[in-house]
Order: sequence, then C-alpha cells, then structure tokens
Amino acid sequence: MKNNQKNRHVYWNPYFGGFLLGILILFTFYITGRGLGASGAMKSSVVSIVDTVAPTHAENSAYYSKFISDEKSPMNTWLVFEALGVLIGAFISGGLTGRINWRVQHSPKITSKRRLAFALGGGILFGLGAQIARGCTSGAALSGMAVLSTGGFITMLAIFGSAFAFAYFFRKNWI
Repeated sequence: MKNNQKNRHVYWNPYFGGFLLGILILFTFYITGRGLGASGAMKSSVVSIVDTVAPTHAENSAYYSKFISDEKSPMNTWLVFEALGVLIGAFISGGLTGRINWRVQHSPKITSKRRLAFALGGGILFGLGAQIARGCTSGAALSGMAVLSTGGFITMLAIFGSAFAFAYFFRKNWI
C-alpha cells in the first residue's frame, strides 16, 4: 500500500454533516425542549472542581453559588452527558477509522508549539466569549437559528464575520 493511501483521511461531505446536525438540533428540541450546547457542560465541570477544591470560596462566590445545591450536583445535567457522549463518540469514530494518534496538524510555516499556543489562545477566547454571550456556537447560534431567533442569526453572523476578519491577520499560520 502506498504511503499516501495509508494516511488518507476520509471525511463526510460538510453539507451532509450540516444537514444531519440540523436534523439533530430539531430532534433535540423535540425530545428535551432545548437545543444543543456544550459550554454549559464546561461550566458545570468548573463549578464542581471549584466546589471540591475550595468549597468555602464556591459558596461565597456570587457566580459559583448560583450553581451549587445540596440536593443536586452541578454535574447532574444533560449537557454534561451530551459532552461526554460527543467525546466517547469521537473516540469510537477515530478508532474505527484508524485516526487516533498523537499529532499536531499545522502549516509547514509554523511550529507545532506555535500551533498549540494559537489553538489554546483561541479556545480560551472562545470559551470566554461563550460565557459572555450566555452560550456557545451550538447553543447560541445553531439552536437559536433553529427556532428562528434573531439573536441566533446575529450570533452566527458575528462568529463567521469575526472569523473572516481575523483570518486575514492569522492566515499565514495555516496556508
């Protein structure tokens, strides 16, 4: 087998994947009464960690105390199970297609270290933005658009518009 055939990645058609994501969002609304979201799972995890490591701080904090209750753990939310399902599904998919290995994909123009630093910085900024916007791309934009919310369309335009604008300055890192 030739080396380029061995390392060939087969991905779904992005339009088909987007169609399936749209069907999934509508199905999620029908079953749960809510759309998809991922940032809530991260928030629940952070609240649980802070409550475990520094319970007094968590109880006295105006932010953390809103999510702490004696009757219910912050981890007992369907968003946590959704995020775990996504991670488990990704590992199953990667395992079945032989794509699980340690590698950093980047342009030949930058180093792996720089790529990881940009990815970490972008992830932190996106996480902060999700908290400020009270939802991530899935929750605020996709689920908002599924119910024809004006805010969902504005959020999606802002996400893609800012990505397009910033891409000009950072494109040399990838192309």
